[in-house]
Amino acid sequence: MLSTNRFLLLILFFLSGEILLYSQEKGVNRDKYRINISRTWEAIKIDGVLDEKSWQVSEVAENFIRVTPVDTGFAIAKTTVVITCDKSNIYVGAVCYDPLPGKRPVESLRRDFEFGKNDNFRIHIDTYNNQTNGFAFGVSAAGAQCDGVINDGNQSSFTWDIKWKSAVKSYNDRWVAEMAIPFRSLRYFGGEKEWGVNFGRLDLKTNEKSAWAPVPRQFPHNSLPHAGTLIWDKPPDKAGLRLSVIPYATATVIKNTEAGESAKWRWNAGFDTKMILSTSMNLDLTVNPDYSQVEEDRQQTNLDRFELFYPERRQFFLENSDLFANLGSSHARPFFSRRIGLNVPVDFGGRLTGRIGNKWRIGMMDMQTGSKVENRSGNYAVAVLQREIFSRSSIVGFLVNKQITESYDDTAFTGYRYNRVAGLEYNYATADNRWQGKTFYHQSFYPGAGMNAASVSGNINYSSQYLKAGIHQSWIGSDYIAEAGYIRRTGFYEITPSVSYLFYPSGSKRVISHGPGASFNAIFDPEFSITDRETRLSYSIGWQNKSLLSFSIEEQFVKLSRAFDPTNTEGEKLDTGEQFQWKSAQVGFTSDARKLFNYILNASIGGFYNGNRWNINGSMNYRVQPYGSIGMTMNYNNISLPEPYNSAKLILVGPTMDITFTDKIFLTTFVQYNNQIDNLNMNIRFQWRFAPVSDLFIVYTGNSCTENFVNKNRGLVVKLSYWFN
Repeated sequence: MLSTNRFLLLILFFLSGEILLYSQEKGVNRDKYRINISRTWEAIKIDGVLDEKSWQVSEVAENFIRVTPVDTGFAIAKTTVVITCDKSNIYVGAVCYDPLPGKRPVESLRRDFEFGKNDNFRIHIDTYNNQTNGFAFGVSAAGAQCDGVINDGNQSSFTWDIKWKSAVKSYNDRWVAEMAIPFRSLRYFGGEKEWGVNFGRLDLKTNEKSAWAPVPRQFPHNSLPHAGTLIWDKPPDKAGLRLSVIPYATATVIKNTEAGESAKWRWNAGFDTKMILSTSMNLDLTVNPDYSQVEEDRQQTNLDRFELFYPERRQFFLENSDLFANLGSSHARPFFSRRIGLNVPVDFGGRLTGRIGNKWRIGMMDMQTGSKVENRSGNYAVAVLQREIFSRSSIVGFLVNKQITESYDDTAFTGYRYNRVAGLEYNYATADNRWQGKTFYHQSFYPGAGMNAASVSGNINYSSQYLKAGIHQSWIGSDYIAEAGYIRRTGFYEITPSVSYLFYPSGSKRVISHGPGASFNAIFDPEFSITDRETRLSYSIGWQNKSLLSFSIEEQFVKLSRAFDPTNTEGEKLDTGEQFQWKSAQVGFTSDARKLFNYILNASIGGFYNGNRWNINGSMNYRVQPYGSIGMTMNYNNISLPEPYNSAKLILVGPTMDITFTDKIFLTTFVQYNNQIDNLNMNIRFQWRFAPVSDLFIVYTGNSCTENFVNKNRGLVVKLSYWFN
C-alpha cells in the first residue's frame, strides 16, 4: 500500500505543479466596472424614497448585463443603483423597473428568503479585495431582508445575521430599495482605497437575472472574481473594540412516554458574546448555549452502508465557519462541528476568526462539553492558518484535537483518550473561477495509531458555459480516524472523473440548453481490488422558463466489505465478500419555480443488490404570496429481494407549512412520517423577532409510532434572547 500512496502523492503534486502554470491575475471586471463612493454629511432616512440630495449627486451604476437565461446584452428589466456613505454606514439605493405588468413574485416575508422564488436586489461586497471572501445584502420586492457571507468566491451562507436597515417602496412600474449597512457589522482593512463590489437583480416575470459587472451564466451572480471596483474618496477608518452580548433564557417541559416518565420541567439560561477586536478580527464566546430553536433534521430514507450526513444547523458553528467546514472533502472531513455536543451538553466555548495582514487568515475554536450517561466530558479544539497566494489560491495548515477531560478508569474505557488530526491543504482557483482544485494530506494521531493513519486527496475542475469536467481522487488509510470529523469509510482508494457539455440552440425560443454528461466512480481496497464501481450516462434539457428534464442510466458493482441488509430494516443480511452488479434508469423533472405551484419529481427503476427496486421521490410547493407556502416532500421505495431477505415498501412523507404573518412574525410546521424507523415526527416553531436579531421562540416537538400513532415523547420549549450592543 505504501507504494500506492507514493504513486498517488506524485500524481497530486504533479497536478498542483501543472495548475500553477496558469496565470493568475486580478478580477476580470475590476478595471472596467468602477464606481466612486463619496461621503455625505446629510442625514439619510431609510424609507424607500430616494429624495435626499445625496442620491442626486451620487454616481450611478446602470446598464445591467444579463446573466441568465443568456449572458449577453443589456437586461430588459432595467436597474439603477446609487451608493454613498457617512462615518457609520454604507447607503445603497436601487430602482428596479418592471418591463411587464402583473404581480411581482414573492414567496414570503421571511428573512434570508430563497433567492430563486422572489424578485430581489442584492449587493455583493469584497471588502478584502481578494475575490474570495465577502458579504451579501439583499431585499425582496416585498421588503424582506437577507444577509450572508460569501466564501470560495461564490458560495453564500445566509445563516449570518447582523443589524442593518432597509425599506422598499412599490409603484406600478417599479420598486425602490434603500439600505443602510453599518461599518461596524463588516470586516475589512482600514485605509483601503478600493473594495470589490457588484449589484445583482432577479426579475422573475421576465425570467431574467442580471448584474452590473457581467458574470458568465455558469456562475452565480455573487461571483466575487467577476465583481467591479468600489472606489472610496476617503477610505473607511479602522474601528476599535466593539462588544455585543446576547443573553437567553429557556423554559422546557418534556414527557417521555416510551420510557414511562412523567413530565419534567427544566429552566436554563446562558449567553453569547461577540467581540469585534478590529475591523478584520472578531472573537465569539458562548456559555451554556441552547439550540432548542434549531429546526429538526429533515429525515432521510437510509439505504446506505455508511453513516448518513446531516448538515450543521446551529448558528454559533455556522457563522464564519468556512475556515473550519471547508477542510478536507465532502466524504473526508477532519472536523465536523456536529460531533460537538451530539449526545452531551456544551458547557462553554469560543472562536477567534479574522485576518492578520493582507494575506493571512486565522481561525481558532475551542469547545468544552459536559458528560451524560456513558458519554464522558471532552474538549474539542481546532486551529487553522491560511496563507493566500497568487490571486485566489491558498495554502492551509490545521490541527484538530479531541481530548477526554473527565477522569476515568483506563481498564473500563474502550475509546481513545485523545484523537488528533493535522494536515496541509492547497486550494487552487484562477482569477476567472473557471479552474478550481484542491489537494491535501492529513495525518491522524491516537494511542496505537497504525502506519496507514493518513488521508490524501486531490481534485481539479474546469467550468465554462459549455464544458464542465473534473477528476477527483483520494486515498483514506485503513488506520485513519478523525473522531471530531466525518469520515464515511476508510481503507480505500477512489477515483472519480466526470464530464458534461451543453449546447445552446440559437433558433429555439423555448429550449435554452441541452447536452450529455458522464461520470465514473471506482473504489479499490488496500490490495487494489475493486470494491465499488458506478458508471453513469445522462442527458439534460433546460427550458427558458428554468424547468429542467433529465435522463440517466447507471451500472453499479458492489463487493460487500461487511454484512449488510439492503433495506436497513433489521432483516437477514447479505454476507461479507458477496458481489453484486445491477443496472438502473432514472428520469427527473423540475418545474418552473416562478409559478405559484411548482414541483420536483424523480423516478428510477432497476436492480438493487440481489433484487429489484423502484423509487419515486420529489417535492411540491404552493405559494400564498407574500404570506408563505405549503409544501410536501416524499420518498417511496419498493424493494423486492428473494427469501429469506426482507422486501420492503419504505415511505417517507413530509408536509410543511411556512407562514409569515409579517416580516417579523413566522410560523413553521412540518411533519415527517418515516416507516423505516417507525417514527412520526412533528415540529412546530413560532418566532417573533421583536427587535433586531432578538427573538421569542416557542417550539413544540413530538414523536409517535407510525402504525398506531401512540406517542413516544413530546416537548415544549419557550426561548427568549436579546441582542445588546
